[in-house]
Amino acid sequence: MALSAHGRELDVTGYGRLQEDLPPFEAGPIDLAAWFGFEEPQQPLELEIGSGKGTFLVQQAQRFPGVNYLGVEWARAYWRHAADRARRHGLNNVRLLRAEAGFFVRHFIPDGALRQVHVYFPDPWPKARHHKRRLLQEPFLRELHPRLARGGAVRIATDHQDYFAWIEEHAGRVADLYERLPFESPESAGADELVGTNFERKYRREGRPFHGLILRTR
Repeated sequence: MALSAHGRELDVTGYGRLQEDLPPFEAGPIDLAAWFGFEEPQQPLELEIGSGKGTFLVQQAQRFPGVNYLGVEWARAYWRHAADRARRHGLNNVRLLRAEAGFFVRHFIPDGALRQVHVYFPDPWPKARHHKRRLLQEPFLRELHPRLARGGAVRIATDHQDYFAWIEEHAGRVADLYERLPFESPESAGADELVGTNFERKYRREGRPFHGLILRTR
């Protein structure tokens, strides 16, 4: 069993899943509601891409026990920390998956399954030769659209001005699918916070500006 930075054992049992444990992607979308084990299958599902240590998920899930939250995180240490954190809080409406987000969205999420998608402080890949690795660009936004329920939304926040300009450009390319709206902080954010993630709190201490927008399906 892995240990945290403070030497505490991290237990992901019941809360953490791995991409390699998913069924073959050729089999098609999977029943995500079954991951939560609730008797009510119609409980809304929201996805966070890049969950970090799970700060947003834990805060938001505590506020809304009637919503299921699935976090996707590629960094194994962060994934493990977030899953253990959800377990310690007893949040049966939270699950964490270690997977590549684009691959998971493309092959495993059923159409209309998501009420909202949260993407907060994604890796900006600042070097020009790495821009192709940026998650938020036209092809991904088009792939994500059918997975959203009617009126579903993609909520985006970043501290990186260049990446935000890139996001705005690509959002403009999918204006046939999404309506752009001003960013509104989630209910779990603090009074002076945009979102309330660990990254935001770190960047706020450094005096960085923040940018955000919401893309709602037409």
